[in-house]
Amino acid sequence: MSDPNKKSIEDLLKMLALGESLTPSQEKQMKDYKFWKTQPVPSLDETITKEGPIDVLKTPEDVPSEPLPLIKEFEWCNIDIQNNEQLDELYKLLYDNYVEDTDATFRFKYSHEFFKWALMPPNWQQDWHTGVRVKETGKLVAFIAATPVTIKLNKSGTVIDCVEINFLCIHKKLRNKRLAPIMIKEITRRVNKQNIWQALYTGGSILPTPLATCRYQHRPINWSKLHDVGFSHLPANQTKAGMLAHYALPNKTNIQGLREMEEKDVKDVLKLLTEYQERFDIVQLFTEEEFKHWLLGNADANANNANNAKTKTNSFGDKLNSNVIKTYVVENSEGKITDFFSYYLLPFTVLENTHHDELGIAYLFYYATDAEGDRYKPRLNDLINDALITSKQYNVDVFNCLTSQDNTYFLKNCKFGSGDGFLNYYLFNYKTFPMSGGIDKQTKLVIDDETSGVGVVLL
Repeated sequence: MSDPNKKSIEDLLKMLALGESLTPSQEKQMKDYKFWKTQPVPSLDETITKEGPIDVLKTPEDVPSEPLPLIKEFEWCNIDIQNNEQLDELYKLLYDNYVEDTDATFRFKYSHEFFKWALMPPNWQQDWHTGVRVKETGKLVAFIAATPVTIKLNKSGTVIDCVEINFLCIHKKLRNKRLAPIMIKEITRRVNKQNIWQALYTGGSILPTPLATCRYQHRPINWSKLHDVGFSHLPANQTKAGMLAHYALPNKTNIQGLREMEEKDVKDVLKLLTEYQERFDIVQLFTEEEFKHWLLGNADANANNANNAKTKTNSFGDKLNSNVIKTYVVENSEGKITDFFSYYLLPFTVLENTHHDELGIAYLFYYATDAEGDRYKPRLNDLINDALITSKQYNVDVFNCLTSQDNTYFLKNCKFGSGDGFLNYYLFNYKTFPMSGGIDKQTKLVIDDETSGVGVVLL
């Protein structure tokens, strides 16, 4: 699903130097690059010799109190995530205009619960759910969001209060209006007013300058369906029956003591993750309240789900709480939590297919184990294999992850395959030493059994 017009910024600069013309998508790539050159981010050719903030001279009082001006046809608005009508507007905007594959075959199928989980963690701010409407009609045509996160750079021990930027979406018919830079500047202004000066964000394009690049990995669960919708192809010298057998999973998990995480586990699981994540260069720090939200889901949505499905259980006998985030822990015979894994569900709508209209997709979230030494890799493989098995209960057709965290330790044995997509991690207004991202810089191939350095998971 890669874009054949996508080239590196270096390639585009060479093309311009030779007088060659760029395609419209390449022209947009260069405009984005020129915009980011004006922002407090490291330059592409910069060698980082010291970590630290780039622009350190501002205070909230230095930041304008009024929103940036828009062209006269548009106006700023805040999206109320607790209002179902506005959630439906946001859903339609993202459904019609957000990320999709180049063939326009798949689109994200967001739910109200997903939006509330993703956009309403503890200390969320409605002012950070920023939209643009058409003045005359009130139609929502653009959106960008910020959510609060605290990160730690383990090599230096530096803790940074920042935000995650997500869901930047512009209506397709307005892409030539250069709204994206204005929206980025406006969300930056709003965040800066709260005395927050750094932001995490990700993207498929190379901009100045990634702290790491990871590669997407896919593990088919229902290979036959993936083949039917064009997500997976039949390799040469293989049969459909052979592929089904290759990806077959048992119906029962293997690890003794595996169960769904409960609220009483929050403190112990957070302690386990905090200790485990010392192996990575950049991680997210959680309060217990934040950890409960991200690993168990939105409390209000969960309460509604519980009321609507009091007796509904999966095949393990677990009560179904959140429909978005799934978290399992391993409790040993002495009552100690030794491991956990989590993943979130975000299905695709399948377009123009007569047999299937939805693709169930799981995305690996956080995990941890107290296993060390020779036990470490086998334990990770057992954990993720059980994650794959549990995902079948939720009609997952493909299980996705990146080469982040320590995922390269289990990708091969758990039968993940590299996709053609890459995700670049960026930190606004801060220089960090580059991280491997779990792939070779030149070949972009997975480096087996090597930590990525990237311990933070962004939606």
